[in-house]
Amino acid sequence: MSQMQQVEQQLRDMILGLDIAPGERLTERWIEARFEASRTPIRAALLRLETEGLVGRDGRGWTVAPINLVELEQVSVYREAVEVAAVRLTCALPDRSALEAVEGLLESCDAETSREEWHRVGNDFHIELAKICGNEFLARGVRDAMMRLSRARWLEVREGPARDRAWAEHRAILAAVKAGDAERAAVLLGA
Repeated sequence: MSQMQQVEQQLRDMILGLDIAPGERLTERWIEARFEASRTPIRAALLRLETEGLVGRDGRGWTVAPINLVELEQVSVYREAVEVAAVRLTCALPDRSALEAVEGLLESCDAETSREEWHRVGNDFHIELAKICGNEFLARGVRDAMMRLSRARWLEVREGPARDRAWAEHRAILAAVKAGDAERAAVLLGA
């Protein structure tokens, strides 16, 4: 893993875990000292986090993006619309064997799996499910929405019981899609 990827991952984890609060100012010097990294990979990491909506420019520095409840609501509506459209297309496919890979994602997590990995797999579930439909624009829309919802989803499934509920919901969605039941999948995605 490159130095940029390490800094990016560590900052993302700190932001998602609220170790760095929304609105908190970030300086390249602080990041440099904290992660023993040079400026070029730090800037690249910050630019990548900016595309995810986790940080933003603040003059010459950076700030952790505030949690915007209106934006979260709007992105949630958008995600549901594009993901339901993708799932409807997938349910209409004569061959849905690609769903086995998505099922493998869910099965990759167990009691020993870190919170970070649970979170990543939960996001990847939606993204990979959308890719199967074959419509690159719908898949990209789901990916972008999941990126924007990442912090809220992280907070939503911090505790074990919430994570277990989310996993049961993911499994129910997958079962509906495997059965070709677009209506049931749509209802579950909207719940």
